[in-house]
Amino acid sequence: MFAVLALAGAAYQLLSAILLQRLLTPPAQDEAHPAPGLTVLKPLHGAEPGLRVALESLLAQDYPGALQVVFGVQDPTDPAQAVVGELRRAFPDRDMTLVVDATPHGANRKIANLINMRGRARHEVLIVADSDIVAAPGYLRGVAAALREPGVGVVTCPYRGQAAAGGWSRLAAMGLSYQFLPSVAAGVGLGMARPCMGSTIALRTETLDRIGGFEAFADVLADDYAIGAAVRQAGLQSVVAPVLVAHNSVETGLAEVVRHELRWARTVRAVDPAGFAGSVVTYPTPLAILGVLFTAGAPLALAALAAALICRTWVWREVDRAATASTGPWWGLPLRDGLSFAVFLGSFFVRAVDWRGDRFQVDDKGALTRI
Repeated sequence: MFAVLALAGAAYQLLSAILLQRLLTPPAQDEAHPAPGLTVLKPLHGAEPGLRVALESLLAQDYPGALQVVFGVQDPTDPAQAVVGELRRAFPDRDMTLVVDATPHGANRKIANLINMRGRARHEVLIVADSDIVAAPGYLRGVAAALREPGVGVVTCPYRGQAAAGGWSRLAAMGLSYQFLPSVAAGVGLGMARPCMGSTIALRTETLDRIGGFEAFADVLADDYAIGAAVRQAGLQSVVAPVLVAHNSVETGLAEVVRHELRWARTVRAVDPAGFAGSVVTYPTPLAILGVLFTAGAPLALAALAAALICRTWVWREVDRAATASTGPWWGLPLRDGLSFAVFLGSFFVRAVDWRGDRFQVDDKGALTRI
């Protein structure tokens, strides 16, 4: 059984590599339309490693329309404010606003931050992007172009990992680049997934109001997924723009990596339990190793292991080619895959998650209750 699942997983890896190329192929550019005014909402929490680089990548964008960037913190002593001050001096011509507001709105502190920030937004299109996202050149143009298509209500972007704090953060980043990103490409390419991710959530203000504003998601763990689902329920499409951004991984120890990934896995299991269980096929190398152990090295199991290693290396090559950068070495893939499989299994046994220093109970619908 394990060997057969591993062979299916190896085929899945090849398919995901092909679909990744399709996902990131941009359509022909149409410059005839005027560029809409954009307000980018950046909720901040602490001066995490790589924060300035991530924020600079947004402020340095070559966007032809009006651009406003609203930063938000909830703690008046948050050190992220100093980074915003440095950016104001470095980009004096940019329209930047800093909101400091500790008003609570439910259990999800990121959503509470966005609720406090939204009143300062001045443009028709809102783009919410996590503080650890490093924007690629042409990011704003690509997102605005995707949102302009008829019937589109919300736009998101695929993302890869990028180490920002040493060896453990590199291990975490490899999980995003070589496990998560190919799965997104396969899900979108096969029509099995319509993701909406915290890397980018772009929508018009009228669409946000139509789904109840940010307030409707104040107690939800998977706020990004819930926003996308609400937009689709309103009769609009959620699409993935062909713009690959990077997520700064900042973990400094194995325990921190595991805590973060258990939260992500528990989130996905809450919103899509059947799809999450089926994703076992995306771990061909650990499955093949189990096949070898349980069959004492039967030829089929050894063949499955060889196929898994070859196909995973192919995915590693294609992801790095698409990103024009390497997240981690090929020889680290078996270790990374083993950790991902352990997190997958562990997510079936956890009911609580850690999130920025707080601990929450998560129900079967993904609702949060602070412990």
